[in-house]
Amino acid sequence: MKKNKAQRTKHKARKFFERDHGAVVIAAPLGGRGAPHRPVLLEETVKFLAPEAGGLFIDCTVGLGGHSETVLMSSSDTRVIGIDLDTSALEYSRQRLAPLGDRFRAFQANFRAIAEVLRQANEREPSGILVDLGVSSLQFDSPERGFSFRFDAPLDMRMDPASGITAADLLQQLPESEIARIIFEYGEERHSRRIARRIVERREQGKPITTTTELADLVRLAAGGHKRNQIHPATRTFQALRIAVNHELEGLGEFVESAVDLLIPDGRFVGISFHSLEDRILKRELRRLSGHCECPPRLPVCECGARKVVEVLTRRPVAPGTREVEENPRARSAKLRACRKLVA
Repeated sequence: MKKNKAQRTKHKARKFFERDHGAVVIAAPLGGRGAPHRPVLLEETVKFLAPEAGGLFIDCTVGLGGHSETVLMSSSDTRVIGIDLDTSALEYSRQRLAPLGDRFRAFQANFRAIAEVLRQANEREPSGILVDLGVSSLQFDSPERGFSFRFDAPLDMRMDPASGITAADLLQQLPESEIARIIFEYGEERHSRRIARRIVERREQGKPITTTTELADLVRLAAGGHKRNQIHPATRTFQALRIAVNHELEGLGEFVESAVDLLIPDGRFVGISFHSLEDRILKRELRRLSGHCECPPRLPVCECGARKVVEVLTRRPVAPGTREVEENPRARSAKLRACRKLVA
């Protein structure tokens, strides 16, 4: 029995591939158990995006292409535009999804520039939009990127290594009060002032923090040791600096609204966050766009811009199950929220 076109395409995309990444050669079936990247909340994402009927989908943070691959596999009439700031991730996803031909196109950009990317691609009115706000496995597992304290490496943390200032630069340039504010607000770290004081003391001694290990060791001393079954004491500080370096929270609310406006009627928006700051913004914006006014009751006119243009599909954020967390511990803090654009 001959395979149809969709089956042949799927067969090609399931072939093993190899990618030379630094000193490590990764070989794994695309999307399989041995793959270098496991997309978080994959089944739930596809369920809410509902790509089976085909159409155009935008993966605003394509990373290594795991979510995009599954969306493309759902129908031979599905197309995906992948967006990412990280050129290494884009190249990886291009190679991964090459068997699917021109159904996948990749663009280097910030996800907030989604409207401009659509214009460049000569496309309009996508059927679904996904934004996964987590750091990709490629970034975490590349020592030279400086995202993880698991490696002794330069303290970089830039999503786009070709632009912007590094985390080490921030710690060298910012006053103590601003460092403390960033760590407290973006990391929700209660020892933020103590950590900031230690960082500035090192700087004043002519020994500025320049590596991931130096920062992790300093935070461990300032915030207390690493107790069993608890996150590493430097986790919140690293998160805070990454958010500050990449301006991750700036314009997130505006992005959600613009993404919804771009969707076709009945189109879907899915957002995956990994910490409470992002989740609060997603929750607030989806509530506002579903018509829930957040203005004080005494105000005669709504000033928050609430309008009923979506139906929220997730009353509570969707979290990964026990099995997913066991297989992929990085998924433990993920939360998914979704909505459907109403038909006017």
